Amino acid sequence: MPDPQASAVDDLPEVARLARDLIRFDTTNHGGGRAAGEREAAEYVGAYLESIGLTPRYYEPVPRRTNVMARVPGRDRDRPALVLHGHLDVVPAVADDWSVDPFAGEVRDGMLWGRGAVDMKDMDAMILTSVAELLRRGEQPERDLVLAFFADEEDGGGEGSALVVRDHPEWFDGATEAISEVGGYSIAVDGRRAYLLQVGEKALLWIRLVARGRAAHGSSRHDDNAVTRLAEAVAALGRTEWPVELTDTTREMTARLAEITGADPGDPDALAAASGPAAGFLRSTLRTTSNPTVLGAGYKHNVIPDRAEALVDVRVLPGTEDVALADIRRIVGDGVEVEIVHADIGLEVPFAGDLVDAMVAALGRHDPGVPVIPYLMGGGTDNKALAALGIAGYGFAPLRLPADLDFTGMFHGVDERVPIDALVFGQRVLTDLLRTC
Repeated sequence: MPDPQASAVDDLPEVARLARDLIRFDTTNHGGGRAAGEREAAEYVGAYLESIGLTPRYYEPVPRRTNVMARVPGRDRDRPALVLHGHLDVVPAVADDWSVDPFAGEVRDGMLWGRGAVDMKDMDAMILTSVAELLRRGEQPERDLVLAFFADEEDGGGEGSALVVRDHPEWFDGATEAISEVGGYSIAVDGRRAYLLQVGEKALLWIRLVARGRAAHGSSRHDDNAVTRLAEAVAALGRTEWPVELTDTTREMTARLAEITGADPGDPDALAAASGPAAGFLRSTLRTTSNPTVLGAGYKHNVIPDRAEALVDVRVLPGTEDVALADIRRIVGDGVEVEIVHADIGLEVPFAGDLVDAMVAALGRHDPGVPVIPYLMGGGTDNKALAALGIAGYGFAPLRLPADLDFTGMFHGVDERVPIDALVFGQRVLTDLLRTC
């Protein structure tokens, strides 16, 4: 007799099977060039593209850091092409912290579990199966589609999209707009479902704080301790309450939240708080954030080191990078050096135009009457690299989610998971969009 669990998995919708298979490729990216590599996952994607009649192209500028793309001819070849892109790498997962194997692609309680289920092998699978549905029906998208799956997004794209854009800009010939993560999913606002559509990203500023002192024996009375100096700087920066600064996008976001809740539009934090589990995610879009993430110093218990350092993940509003960096130097003080490890641009495009209208309409056809709200994402995507080619990027991975699911908390979190029916919903919406945009 077949195992019921195995049968349930075998009966998964195609979009969930692809997402599961992709999760089973361990594409962990530790950063700093330390990565398992995306090659096998990219080859799997390439084989799937071939199976639906497309010709994949690969680019591996760094060993095992593999990117893959294909182009789908549209009905109107004179219209600008649309890029659909995802990344194949994932952040590390500490298996002991999870209730499932993070790379098993387990199905439990109607959900697909595993590292990448949310960020972003779910969207990769939706892109692939949406295009497959059109082609299997003998249909064409409205315009050319460029399908691209990148390496290294989780380390800023330096060994992925940045090199693809530099070395193979022809992959994106004629493209003016792009769709990727993180948007299109539903949140609960004051008990009412709404969808977020990402029309911007904060700028990325990864910095290293370095404190220097004088080495000495751990038993000595010592007033030149690098660890102490660093600790004070890290605490000051990590506890900084950055002020709210609204952009065009967040101003419109708060206005729409006020319409839904009837609350005071002049209190953005309170409006964001009405979005339940997504509140922390939205509050981070209203201001600069500076979160210490890694500490390093010393080599022995009884030796005071002469150097201590910390890594801090700073995300700033588009156009405020220089001001934020000056503020950071003031906060940490003269005795601590601030080194830029990696920096990338912020993005903001209007919540308007034919593509935005088409995304809103596609959601409306599948979930009528539910409002769509623009937002500025606190993190970053490979849209930053494509911006160098003049391509305007949006986040639209449509998912209709349970109101009590802390979906945003699962980005880089433990027990990452996505409902199977949300994947099916997203694939239907995305297919509908490609027919009409």
